[in-house]
Parts: sequence; C-alpha cells; structure tokens
Amino acid sequence: MAGTTFQSLPGFRDFIPRECAVRNYLFETWRNVARRSGYVEYESPILEDTALYLKKSGGELSSQLFRFEDQGGRDVTLRPEVTASLARIVAQHQRDFPKPLKWFEIGQCFRYEKPQKGRGREFHQFNVDILGEAGPAADAELIALAIETMLAFGFTAGDFVVRISDRQAWIDFAVANAIPEENIPDFLSIIDKIEREKPEVLTEKLAKFSLKPESVRAFISDPANASAAYLAIRDNLTARGFAEFVELDLSIVRGLAYYTGVVFEVFDAKKSMRAVAGGGRYDTLISTISDGAVDLPATGFAMGDYVIRNLIEETTHTAMQLEVWLQRNAAACDIYVVVADETKTQRVP
Repeated sequence: MAGTTFQSLPGFRDFIPRECAVRNYLFETWRNVARRSGYVEYESPILEDTALYLKKSGGELSSQLFRFEDQGGRDVTLRPEVTASLARIVAQHQRDFPKPLKWFEIGQCFRYEKPQKGRGREFHQFNVDILGEAGPAADAELIALAIETMLAFGFTAGDFVVRISDRQAWIDFAVANAIPEENIPDFLSIIDKIEREKPEVLTEKLAKFSLKPESVRAFISDPANASAAYLAIRDNLTARGFAEFVELDLSIVRGLAYYTGVVFEVFDAKKSMRAVAGGGRYDTLISTISDGAVDLPATGFAMGDYVIRNLIEETTHTAMQLEVWLQRNAAACDIYVVVADETKTQRVP
C-alpha cells in the first residue's frame, strides 16, 4: 500500500550495529563463563510441538504461547523457554553421554506478554543445566555459576543478591495445613505472587485454603523453615567464598509447575527490576516428557538479555566495562584516512 511505513512488531527488536554489538558482549561473556566451568554448548529448535509445553509447564505459560497450525496441520509453538526442549533432547540422546551432563545454550525465545521494561515478546536466554546429579552440590554449582556470571559483567558485592528457596518446604507446609495434593500447584502459584498481590486479593485467595496472610508470612520469615538442601547449598557456597551473595527467601517459588525442589532468583540489590536470572531443580520433567522411559534428576537456570542489559547500563562500573569492550571489539576498523583534497594525493609505488 502506498505510503505505508513498516515498523517492527510490538515487543520485537531491530539489532542495528550497536545493539548487535551489545548483544554480542552478553553472548561472549556467557560463553566464556560457561566454558571455563566445563559446560558444553548445544542448540535446540526454535519451533516445537505445542504439546511439549502443555505437558508440565503450568502457570501463565500456556496463555503466552506464540502458537499456530503449520501447513502440515501440526499444532506448533515458537519456544517460550528452553528447558522443555532440553528435556526432550536428553530423553532421546542421554545414552550417548557420560553423566552428569553439563550443558548450556544461548537461544531466542518468544512469549506473548505485555512489552515493558525488562520484558519483550522475543528475547535471548543463557540456559545452563546439570542433568544426572541429584545432590545439592549440583544446585550449589549452578548458583555459583550464576554469581560468577554476574561478577564477569563487573558487578560486585552489594550490587546483587541470590535469593534461594525450596519448594519442598512449601509442600511440607501444604501437607501440614491439609491442602489436598491436587491443589498444591494452585497454592504455590499464590505464594509465587505474594509480593505483588494486593492485600485484599491475597487474603481472599488464601481463605480458600483456610489460611491467613499472617501465618504464611510468618512461615516465610522464620529461618528455621530452611530445608536441609538449602543448608547444604549455603555451606557449599560459603566454602567457595560466595556467602555474601546469597540469602534465604522462602517467598521465591518460581512460576513453572515442573520445579520440584530448590529454586532461586538473582535480583539487583535494590530489587528495582525483575529477576535478572532464575532457576531450580526439576527432577521429574525428563520422566514426564519421555512418559517414564528416561528418569534423570536435573537442575538449571536461565538469564535473559533484557534485564541483565538494563542492570548493566544502570550500574556505573558495569556500564563502563561494557563501553570499554565496545571500543575494543565493535569498531568497524582500527584506523581510517580522510582525504580532504583529492588533488594532493599521491600514488604509492
């Protein structure tokens, strides 16, 4: 149509040269941290069977899918996250590799969410997972890797905190309060939003489980409710010299239904934006995806490019580190010559 001006779709981005260079800085930092810790890179398809995400994701994810029918009549979805794809790949190929698997991917994901600061409809994620190791040492290693990633971007103590929780503590709480097993996912969804919910709405939702906000908040604030897994992870991270970066926060539950144990999120110290990264243990997902054919414990985390870039650019010392990298790596050439007067040029033999 004459006169039409096309723009990128809402929530999608154009990566003009500087934007592409900043993205490359994130990717290079992610890769360097993962590789020096012994993780190997893999890649999964952007397009998957929709059923893969409906099987055990839960929460809001099913309503945020870029889902359509392809020309072959298949119900397909642009991947909203990578863990389900990883579970599918591992279920198919795990016999070919010694355990535990230590894999990472940097890939693009798509969710139909309202675009806002720290959130778009397409985004890149750094995904790191350990598969085939059930002990808390694997969770501690991944949390340590998340901390090392933040340090690699130039963040220091006082800039960020890793908040750690354990879903098992809440499952025990639910059982102690006679919440039926089939209703526990709905209860956990309420806890996941407890800091964002209006008081009157929270009261109404908890009343369905014969609970009051006061009793739930008392459980969150009591350090005695920390799980044995959390204590083991804390001791492990203390031995690594990372104790100052972590804290117990039982309000962290994570929205996806496949999490089964320890979960964590990385926040800026002021908590002025969304979580920078998050993840946890998902011991039953591979079994669910494979209909019980393969059963491997697993744990992992993801860091998206939106929030980490915002935090880098809003923190003076990390922004300076980024600019130095851009100066060294993003210039088209090192030297260029301007000919002010072409009549005065000479041909070099």
